[in-house]
Amino acid sequence: MALPKIGPWIAGLTGRRTEGIACTMSETEPHVLFVCTGNTCRSPMAEGLFRVAGAEGGFMVSSAGIAAYGGGGASLETLEILAGRGIDLDGFGSRVVDDTIIEHSSHVFCMTRDHLDTLETRYPEQRDKFHLACDFADIEGEVGRDVPDPIGGGRRAYEEVAAYLDLAIKGILGFLRTEEGPPVE
Repeated sequence: MALPKIGPWIAGLTGRRTEGIACTMSETEPHVLFVCTGNTCRSPMAEGLFRVAGAEGGFMVSSAGIAAYGGGGASLETLEILAGRGIDLDGFGSRVVDDTIIEHSSHVFCMTRDHLDTLETRYPEQRDKFHLACDFADIEGEVGRDVPDPIGGGRRAYEEVAAYLDLAIKGILGFLRTEEGPPVE
């Protein structure tokens, strides 16, 4: 099923099925988008973690990939990491970044500098909303690190990604709360 072309629509975890059902995006609610390569490991993990961590902030959140194929599921390891934290990605389906997704996202957080460069090249007029996910976190003495690709690295690699994302999301929430108004307690 194709996403509607009219109105402020965004495919997100809420209301999204593997067929690509869309949900309406509020005009006033900030929409956070996480981007990786295939939208099966890092960005869905970030989406799930942010959904819980940012629950009180009134944010919409979704994810996409620069080279994703539509309707794929999240990786088993991503699902296991999230399930271990009580987070469910039922209804998740991968999707590729496109004009509509970028246009309707207020903040876009990329997993790597290559993802960021790709989006800045494809959507130069939107570059002010693009950031590295780790731009707001000090990880092992470095701000702005890439979130490593866990594919082929086993469970330990996915746990490392989750640790990076925990720190990144904490920083992202601080940034968003400062930008959007007073902190949510």
